[in-house]
Amino acid sequence: MTREVLDPRVAEAAAADVRLATREFDGARQWVDGLGKGPSEPLAAEVWVFDENLARVLLVHHRWRGWVPPGGRVESGETPREGARRELFEETGVEAELLPEPAAATVRSYGAGLAATLGLSFVAITNAATPLAPENGQPAAWTPLGEDWSSCFPGDAALVREHARWLGQALGR
Repeated sequence: MTREVLDPRVAEAAAADVRLATREFDGARQWVDGLGKGPSEPLAAEVWVFDENLARVLLVHHRWRGWVPPGGRVESGETPREGARRELFEETGVEAELLPEPAAATVRSYGAGLAATLGLSFVAITNAATPLAPENGQPAAWTPLGEDWSSCFPGDAALVREHARWLGQALGR
């Protein structure tokens, strides 16, 4: 990936989302302080899409990351929230409104040999009957939260489940 100086609007949006995130890991708040002050790695964004009962999560099968929430690189000039919605649609065909607060902010490497970058995990709740239109060669499927899934980020399944429980309490479900 190529380092770039982020547009001030993008840097401000990313910083605001990190502050709003329900959980912060890996020093994301400190990492975001440097955004917009010099070249940085491209940002990453994903969406934890839950069904209306908060019993299943929508995952895509990435060729070397395994089963992961839909997401990817935030394009130049795009805020993390905009990138998350675009990636969700590109990878699953699902259009959904994202909840106001991101679930998590992390700093991690998304592949062997890649530098660590800021990643934001947004949340959406949608009808699981919505037809899926996954990208060619990258299947998408609803996965029960009680089941584990194979991923290059093995701790993420527990975080997604924990957030679904928290969200259910917050929404009175």
